[in-house]
Amino acid sequence: MAINLQKITLERTGDSHVIDLSKKTGGLTQEININLNWSKGTTKKSGLFGGLFSSDSTDIDLDLGCFYELNNGEKSVIDGLQFAKGTGGPKEQLTRQGRYTGVPWIWHTGDDRGAAAGSGENIIVNPQGMQDLKRIVVYCFIYDGVANWAETNGIVTVSVPGVADIEVQLGKQSSPNNFCAIAEILFSHNTINVKKLVTFHSGHGTCDIAYKWGLEWGFGAK
Repeated sequence: MAINLQKITLERTGDSHVIDLSKKTGGLTQEININLNWSKGTTKKSGLFGGLFSSDSTDIDLDLGCFYELNNGEKSVIDGLQFAKGTGGPKEQLTRQGRYTGVPWIWHTGDDRGAAAGSGENIIVNPQGMQDLKRIVVYCFIYDGVANWAETNGIVTVSVPGVADIEVQLGKQSSPNNFCAIAEILFSHNTINVKKLVTFHSGHGTCDIAYKWGLEWGFGAK
């Protein structure tokens, strides 16, 4: 099957695109990749000591993460900063990066901290776990500096092999909140539904409340 290299850009909040896996020979056999990339521009430092050093700006540092829910009711979160107490499942075996070869079948490939890197951050989903997954909410947050979305030019791309990539563009927003729920991915039988969210929140906990995840939160740091 020839791969469609075109991209579908979800322009408005609430826009969605349904991927019908029943039309793919053998179903989904390659991983889903969720990529966050940004311009890695600079933003002024904030806080008490922000202006005491040689530079008053710092590279914008975005972080990619996701909430996930399995069909058995287990819920948790994956990113490089926070780790919530999930509901059900072998929580003690999970790391901040998730797990690719077993539940939850979702893996964060690593933190991209600055301008030296060029590929951004990636979350990959193992197709072997498709039958276990119910939903994923993808998010990003500005880890360092003030909330300056206009300078990030961030783009989140959801790549499912054999179909057009799905893009959600950031950078046009001016919210003072530094946490953004980007997209919801729903898994149902032979379909994947990607829905644009782009809603802003004060942090993991308030986003959790908005989308009814019901997790317990503690302080996290890199």
